[in-house]
Amino acid sequence: MENQPVGKIIEVDGNHLTAALYDNATGISGNIGQVDTYLTVHQGDSRILVTIHRSWLKQENGREISMINCMPLGEISSTDRFSAGLSNYPMTGAEVYTTTSEELKKIFLQNAEFDFSLGHLRKHKDIPIYLNPSLLFGRHLAILGQSGSGKSWTVTSLIQNTLKSMPNAHIILLDLHGEYCWKDQNGKLKAAFDSKQMRYVDVRSLEIPYWLLTYSELIDLLIDRNDPGAPTQIAYLREVLKILRQDANKHLKIDRLSVDSPVYFSLKDMLLHFKKANEAQSDFGKTKGPLYGQFDEFLVKLQSKLNDARYDFLFRPKRRRSSESLEDLLRDFSGLTDPKRQITVIDLSPIPSDIHPIVASQLARLAFEFNYWNPKRSRFPIQLICEEAHAYIPRSNDPRFRGTRQAIERIAKEGRKYGVGLTVVTQRPHELSETVLSQCSSYICMRLTNPDDQLYVRRLVPEGNEKLTDTLSALSRGEALILGEAIPLSSRLQINLPDPPPNSNDADYFNNWKHDVEDIDVAEIVDHWRNQQR
Repeated sequence: MENQPVGKIIEVDGNHLTAALYDNATGISGNIGQVDTYLTVHQGDSRILVTIHRSWLKQENGREISMINCMPLGEISSTDRFSAGLSNYPMTGAEVYTTTSEELKKIFLQNAEFDFSLGHLRKHKDIPIYLNPSLLFGRHLAILGQSGSGKSWTVTSLIQNTLKSMPNAHIILLDLHGEYCWKDQNGKLKAAFDSKQMRYVDVRSLEIPYWLLTYSELIDLLIDRNDPGAPTQIAYLREVLKILRQDANKHLKIDRLSVDSPVYFSLKDMLLHFKKANEAQSDFGKTKGPLYGQFDEFLVKLQSKLNDARYDFLFRPKRRRSSESLEDLLRDFSGLTDPKRQITVIDLSPIPSDIHPIVASQLARLAFEFNYWNPKRSRFPIQLICEEAHAYIPRSNDPRFRGTRQAIERIAKEGRKYGVGLTVVTQRPHELSETVLSQCSSYICMRLTNPDDQLYVRRLVPEGNEKLTDTLSALSRGEALILGEAIPLSSRLQINLPDPPPNSNDADYFNNWKHDVEDIDVAEIVDHWRNQQR
């Protein structure tokens, strides 16, 4: 099918072109004038690809003229090669033509060599959208959309297509709600990924031990910075940590051990050091030691956490009780098990939400340190996918999230150099760390109706794409705008349905409330709650 003339440019204003459509334009193609339709502007040897952003009727001399406002996307060369941006703007009077499916296919086939597609162009089911996976994963990705927009389906489809196109991928997924691996009503484990490619890990069994925490993370966990005695507690913790790490690891013959070295130390011995200093007296109790009573708050806080069963996976490791166990932890974490797995799904749903920041901080730091010290990092890139990222990487400076922000922002800023990519998934973009989002070079934006989120996304997306985000509130479930370096042309696409889907369906209130259900075993609920097992 040939390009057909449908109108002419009457005004050029920066990133906006205004055109008047010919009277017979709708007869040529029924969707001319419809928002999101692609057209081309011809001027000499140049073809400029545009998309309709706005349309309206104008009254002139007693007749109606169809008007459209277009956003230029890039130029199509004489060899049909598309390049984003404009070298020359069209003049008024330039004709506007329909865009053929063949032209669009050539544009979106530019990345076909990678055989990596997430879906098809919304108005053209026969045109798949191919992405450049090196740019998508290596320069960080953000998946944004409100609850119910299809984020979990998109993440699942993304991973399924990744494992299909790149069977040697290395993906670590932080699953906060048990959506990607779950137990059915019969207690059988089900998953959204092939069991031969996936390793499921309950975060409690992974056992991230307390001794892997850095000095700064231990401060955040154990010391209340608002306590008047906090400076003394922080200083003494540093002194004790250095002694304990050195004493427990003399056999490793490490020349320099710091307070942050990833080696074992005894938590019991640390507690005894603080107790002894806190109770130190001389002259048969007549003279109190210099630190007498300084650690009351510290000891109460630490003892409270030691008595809390929810922290057992951190403070009472059963397998990670020596420095030598770090190698096994890293193999578990990265999927370098026997047999190897391409994706490690770490289920954080069994632990309370107030512990998520601590755990996420450790997992992010493990991912970064693994490849930072890996001589073969360029051949072993890792992708860390953070579901519900706003819950533990907030924009606020809340001290509870300081460790997590530092760990994940480090990946966002430096991870590309060491083969550590980041994918953040959130339903509240404006509540997520601005540092993390600003470092992403590709965005998959799903439906967002909150004005604050829309405005925030509009400021984040690549220059020249801001107007595309005006359609965010109109996207249906599973539809998305994809923008950034990984795609030749920012587009609205329909995401491929994942097979199998994740466990993210909403409760069916109508049918469940309409029909009677079997009696609920409340005793079982109590048992699960007490034992912290879902």
